[in-house]
Amino acid sequence: MCFASSSSFRLNRWFAPALALAVLAGTAGCGDKSAASAGGPPGGGKGGRGGGAAPVVVGKAHKKIVPILIDAIGAVEPIRSATIRSQITGVLLKIDIKEGQDVKEGDLLFEIDPRPLQNTLASALADREKIRVQLENARNQVTRYRNLSAESMVSKEQFQQIQDNERALSAQAESSDAAVANAKLQLEYCGIRAPITGRTGNLNVHEGDLVRANDVGAMVTINQLSPIYVTFGVPQQHLATLTRYRSDAMLTVKVVPPGFDEAPEKGELTFMDNTIDPTTGTLKLKATFENKQHRLWPAQFATVSVTLAAPEVLVVASSAVQTSQTGQHVFVVKSDNIAERREVVIERTLDADSVVSKGLAEGEIVVTDGQLRVIPGKLVEIKSSETPIATDAEKGTGQGKGKAKKQDT
Repeated sequence: MCFASSSSFRLNRWFAPALALAVLAGTAGCGDKSAASAGGPPGGGKGGRGGGAAPVVVGKAHKKIVPILIDAIGAVEPIRSATIRSQITGVLLKIDIKEGQDVKEGDLLFEIDPRPLQNTLASALADREKIRVQLENARNQVTRYRNLSAESMVSKEQFQQIQDNERALSAQAESSDAAVANAKLQLEYCGIRAPITGRTGNLNVHEGDLVRANDVGAMVTINQLSPIYVTFGVPQQHLATLTRYRSDAMLTVKVVPPGFDEAPEKGELTFMDNTIDPTTGTLKLKATFENKQHRLWPAQFATVSVTLAAPEVLVVASSAVQTSQTGQHVFVVKSDNIAERREVVIERTLDADSVVSKGLAEGEIVVTDGQLRVIPGKLVEIKSSETPIATDAEKGTGQGKGKAKKQDT
């Protein structure tokens, strides 16, 4: 309603207050209609910020065996490794193995031309035989001249000279025996045999090559694959924990080699170094694995997990744990579907589980998803459950009673 201001229209003194009251009444009516069209007061319903019960996903706090682990990155290394080199100089006649072949201790690997060493052995045998003949003659002379010396038929100086000659030939005989033994040993070196059981690597020589004694380059390398080590380091602060748990029992170690197959290999912790590496502040450890399927390969990197213990503890889904300025908390759903904020103490986490040391009891229901709309003390609506939850019948209440509660609220 509009009023024009003009000199031809004048308002009486009694009409001005009445007009003001009419305007105020119209304004109040418009406010009531706006509030009605907005759907009620600004606070909304009892259950959530937007009105109604907040939809949530829940899970149950339950007991579970959760191992205490130390994780690290390790490298596979053979327990025994042999670098094969020739101990003599000669021509390589034959290679008796193939690259990547499994060999046993004592298997023939290479054959070197034995003829020069056969000649050396024959010469040593001849020299030994010559000295033995000379020694036998000298011993006969000593026996004969001893009788003559007793009858004063020869001088003592002459008899002493014969005895000295016999001792010198005896020493030469021992030397010739050593020369023969050495020649036989050198002849055995013509056949190079595997010192350990394992798998051969790349061949660095070919038949017909001239190989030299103790050459820098290896002819082949043999690595033992089963059993095998995995070496890894852990921070030095784990030393006391490792020592304590290892004194009770042998610690289990799991290794996941890289690749599509994520099944772990199981082994045992068999070595702890006697010093901390000062450059890295880590403790060197070794675990032994049977490696029957040869999934672990020398120089391969792998994820290592040391199991210290496997206690049964109370856990909840890690998604249920919320962090605020006051600490960590969860929302507990009571039997009447009212949410309660509960402060908790999380001891550790493993995968999707969080170990609760304080604040929850076994069997309590917690919100795992939808916490953003939950208000403590307000109603929530359970959409789904990540873990089996007792039904109303199991709790000793009927379904009808539960529905009545929801409607009353």
